[in-house]
Amino acid sequence: MRLDPERSYDLIGDVHGCARTLARLLDSLGYSQHGGVWRHPRRQVIFLGDIIDRGPRIREALHLVRDMVDAGQAWCIMGNHEFNALGWYMPAPPESGRQFVREHSPRYARLLQETFSQFEAYPQEWQAFREWFYQLPLYLDGERFRVVHACWDKAVIARLRERLNQGRLDPDFLREAAFDGSFACRALDRLLRGTDMPLPNGIELTSDEGFARASFRTKFWEENPRTYGDIVFQPDALPEQAARLPLTDSQKSRLFLYGPEEPLLFVGHYWRSGHPRPIRANLACLDYSAVKYGKLVAYRLDQETRLDPAKFVWVEVERPEH
Repeated sequence: MRLDPERSYDLIGDVHGCARTLARLLDSLGYSQHGGVWRHPRRQVIFLGDIIDRGPRIREALHLVRDMVDAGQAWCIMGNHEFNALGWYMPAPPESGRQFVREHSPRYARLLQETFSQFEAYPQEWQAFREWFYQLPLYLDGERFRVVHACWDKAVIARLRERLNQGRLDPDFLREAAFDGSFACRALDRLLRGTDMPLPNGIELTSDEGFARASFRTKFWEENPRTYGDIVFQPDALPEQAARLPLTDSQKSRLFLYGPEEPLLFVGHYWRSGHPRPIRANLACLDYSAVKYGKLVAYRLDQETRLDPAKFVWVEVERPEH
């Protein structure tokens, strides 16, 4: 799916059920409600996925976002949490060795718990939203800028353009993702979760949410990394002794790079903190941990070809309301 390269857009990071904070951000950006839909006379919103899970007003956030999309006031791409929800309900092919595309493990049950709870009294609505998730493209291409939840891989996207209608999942592709090593599994992992690398020397990390990790998220823009610490990109830092370890030439050759000469790229997903700013002149992450009382962040994109630090806009998430 392609965007109008001449249009002005407001790109917004991971909402995760923070509906009241989203309304405050839209208001600060000059949007107002007309006919129950947030609108702007000249601009559109692009949501970077992960509207569901974790936060206190998931149902309200989904209604707000879907109403804007249906009214032509916004676009929304798929995040890994929307994919998890689809995979949770999709039976896996028996030969995959799984019961569902997303296993009903404690990890995924915990991630989806808030969404299930908040829709418990609205099962038909939840089913309708899951059907709507199939309409969310995995990526958007505006020619001079690109949008994806976690990582833009042009080789993967070139193959997806041949397989999928306008970059949207279909049930067959979703079922294929149940097979480890399949193109569907690898493609969805790359676009929705990014790049990663096994932890060295058998190290295992435990995240703030209590999940054990044997791998870590890696940067996909580092041109000359030397150590593990040079490429780590996640909220959970590597132990100091691991961060200092040098990368082998083989490891360096397998790293993915989104080059500095590529079009502007906007991603979410990565739980950043601190003062919102570009990662590089052509790369911005707009996920600043809103649901963890961080910031809900937008970037006001006009016709620039290099990111302007002054065009990041955000609201602080207030306790206890999201």
